[in-house]
Amino acid sequence: MSLNLKLHSGFLSLALPYYSCYSTPRTRHLRSRNQTVPAIRCAKRTGKQRYPSEKKKLKQKHKQVLNDVNNKFEGFWRLSKLAVPVHKDPGKDFIGVSHALLDEITKVLQFPVASMLPAEAFTVVRKSFDARKVLKEPKFVYTVDMDVSKLLDLEPRTWDFISRLEAKVGSVEHMLHKRASGDLINIIHDCKKVSDDTLLRKEISSGSEGLYKYPRTRKPKVAVVGSGPSGLFASLVLAELGADVTLIERGQAVEKRGRDIGALVVRRMLEMESNFCFGEGGAGTWSDGKLVTRIGRNSNSVLAVMNTLVHFGAPANILVDGKSHLGTDRLIPLLRNFRQHLQRLGVTIKFGTRVDDLLIENARIVGVKVSDSKDNSQSDIQKLGFDAVILAVGHSARDIYEMLVSHNINLVPKDFAVGLRMEHPQELINSIQYSELATEVQKGRGKVPVADYKVAKYVSGEDGDALSGVVTTNRSCYSFCMCPGGQIVLTSTNPSELCINGMSFSRRSSRWANAALVVTVSAKDFDALDLHGPLAGVKFQREFEQRAAIMGGGSFVVPAQKVTDFLENKLSASPLPPSSYRLGVKAASLHELFPTHLTDALKHSISMFDEELPGFISDTGLLHGVETRTSCPLQIPRNNETCESTSLKGLYPVGEGAGYAGGIVSAAADGMYAGFAVAKDFGLFPADIESILGKAQAAGFAKY
Repeated sequence: MSLNLKLHSGFLSLALPYYSCYSTPRTRHLRSRNQTVPAIRCAKRTGKQRYPSEKKKLKQKHKQVLNDVNNKFEGFWRLSKLAVPVHKDPGKDFIGVSHALLDEITKVLQFPVASMLPAEAFTVVRKSFDARKVLKEPKFVYTVDMDVSKLLDLEPRTWDFISRLEAKVGSVEHMLHKRASGDLINIIHDCKKVSDDTLLRKEISSGSEGLYKYPRTRKPKVAVVGSGPSGLFASLVLAELGADVTLIERGQAVEKRGRDIGALVVRRMLEMESNFCFGEGGAGTWSDGKLVTRIGRNSNSVLAVMNTLVHFGAPANILVDGKSHLGTDRLIPLLRNFRQHLQRLGVTIKFGTRVDDLLIENARIVGVKVSDSKDNSQSDIQKLGFDAVILAVGHSARDIYEMLVSHNINLVPKDFAVGLRMEHPQELINSIQYSELATEVQKGRGKVPVADYKVAKYVSGEDGDALSGVVTTNRSCYSFCMCPGGQIVLTSTNPSELCINGMSFSRRSSRWANAALVVTVSAKDFDALDLHGPLAGVKFQREFEQRAAIMGGGSFVVPAQKVTDFLENKLSASPLPPSSYRLGVKAASLHELFPTHLTDALKHSISMFDEELPGFISDTGLLHGVETRTSCPLQIPRNNETCESTSLKGLYPVGEGAGYAGGIVSAAADGMYAGFAVAKDFGLFPADIESILGKAQAAGFAKY
């Protein structure tokens, strides 16, 4: 049995070699005499292991890159993989062009003197930190754009060196034009200007004033349900294009939401409609604010999202950081600025308003029923009419799913992941990842980033399980939503259920590092618990959230267990290691929480993670239960082009809660595309958005 582990140290990832799963005494004791050994699959072939077809594709791409260079003295050259030793670099917060970086550029250009190169001719596009132990020393790795025209104007002697420069895939590439990277507001304004100019020319040539104008008799009325990233970006697009938008949010604005969360953390008072999951900005507001994504960091859509965040107050270095994040403290003022811009555009924002039902006529949505989210009696229900409804709820809005089922709207269960959240002292993770360089972290204020990790293994085989007999498994076990310098927080939306997540502030200066260790679950796992139907995944989540609440003993106390005791199936003795979770932890047998085959998968994974992160299994490592809301447990089918529900006309399910995103950036991008699709349906945007932002990409299985 072999293992393909992915370890992200600092900002860059490394595919590590294979190891035997049972090569150490610590791992061998986990396997019982009658237990079937799961096989481990490699997820990706790299280097010499690539298939011939993959090698051929890379060769063709390299040939294409060489052929595309018509004039070396026009446009830009993108120089990648420029490695600057950490002791020569100004540090993680510097995104300019340092003398040490110019030294690396001179090596690529074969230019003799770095000090003669004008820094103004170069722009840092990406900066990552690489602390892999296979390197002689840790390095910052840069991607830089070189403006040829500016370089020649400032230093004409570089002409000969540019003439000898050869393109190379992945490291030296020529671009005739620099990639457009405006924010969404400017992109829309530019599109409207081009569209209006085109329409004016058509009117003049036809001699019929107004003949080609799209209808202006009445603005289409659009409801956007949910003010998470997808809802905010959909609202922004539609409002900028002239729609009459009403943004409906069951939770509160960030200022009031912050006070509600404070009451929960200090006095254990859970506001069921305003908490870590519900409220302005969605669940991502009180999180780490990660901006990593699996839909293409350099795609036009992602760049538009990132630049829009900068427009509303995010620091410019999120455009450069290899693994950018915001943190709760920066998200709150950003969201306030976003809200104020929407209000200036005429968007009506209804906080504290819950959608209770849909209004449907002739198989088309015509509005929604809403009520005050604090009024459980629903005595003040209002009917609001709309031409379209964008459903941008998060994956914790379970009552919305039940309402959709009552209208026979198609919902499809999908795989997701569940597990436990592991916490270590941050100093330990710094030491594991950086060795002697750990002293440079300085609680997020030092030269190098606070250390994080990302580990994964892929298992397939047969595991015995008392609940389901012999179950064929094909599942991933991985770390999820790692929060360096963070804390564990409560994400329950019901007092009888207990689930947790991680968050951190921008500096990541806490004493603790935490990450969920999760294993994928599918319909076979739901069936094993006799859970069926479109909401089987939701019921599966609730089952284990309720078990965790019982284990904790109530009052939102979290069941916890030392990782060493979890591996040995024994209750941890008091006192437990300190925890960042502020509502208290209680020693519990977390090895009895999940079905045996899931627990065994987690155990094998933890043991393998310790192979690559020596010290990961330690007496200071504390497991907390339970993490179930890693991604949406279902998907609401929709048309790929229009984003409209396949079950109900006028309903547009988007974002993470609809099963089409996994994280802040992908959710924002999905909402953005949906906004353009709705606008196009109502004649507000006649252009093809793919020609501007590229084709929308699915987030796939949600991993950060």
